[in-house]
Amino acid sequence: MLKWLIAAIILIPAIEIWGIIRVGHAIGGWATFGLILLTGFVGAQFARLEGRKAVAEVKLHLQSGKPPGHAMLNGICVLLGGLLLLMPGFFTDIVGITMLFPLTRPFYRMMIYRWLENKMRNGSITVWRR
Repeated sequence: MLKWLIAAIILIPAIEIWGIIRVGHAIGGWATFGLILLTGFVGAQFARLEGRKAVAEVKLHLQSGKPPGHAMLNGICVLLGGLLLLMPGFFTDIVGITMLFPLTRPFYRMMIYRWLENKMRNGSITVWRR
């Protein structure tokens, strides 16, 4: 797990810098800077809107006595998508927007669900009770 984290810390910024340079050559430096700021601002607003919907969905499930499984996974997708949109760069923005967009979110939700299921089956997730 540590080697994947180190690889991500090195590769993701390198890819983002490469993308910013390419876009900067295509449309100009100031336009690229403005586009990065615009995607960050619009993404933060969209994440806030979708986050409120996700919290309301979790509350609704809890109040009706249903387990909030998919609603919680939606909330995780919204949180991760919002964090990706706050990072400067275009590739993380694309992934972040697709995590926030309700039509593409089920893809990420299923990936997270399968990852959690595998971790539970392997016994690598530990639940601590107080």
